[in-house]
Amino acid sequence: MAAEFDIDTRWPELFARLDETTRIHVINTFASSWHEGWIPNREDVENLTDYARGAIDKDEYDRRAAGAAERHRAHAIAS
Repeated sequence: MAAEFDIDTRWPELFARLDETTRIHVINTFASSWHEGWIPNREDVENLTDYARGAIDKDEYDRRAAGAAERHRAHAIAS
């Protein structure tokens, strides 16, 4: 696990269009997963920030998340 949880400074462009309250909610959403060992990746962060700012709807968010999960699963099997 990384020593510092810094998703908003790693990818500031993904957080630039969020208001402060939404930014904090997105960060907190990922923080618990990080504490459990999740390593932040740009794709997951981009998907949630897009959803949080209304750029995509829940169906698109779910589609993207399912696609990412399938790619991660396929990579784990191949490894």
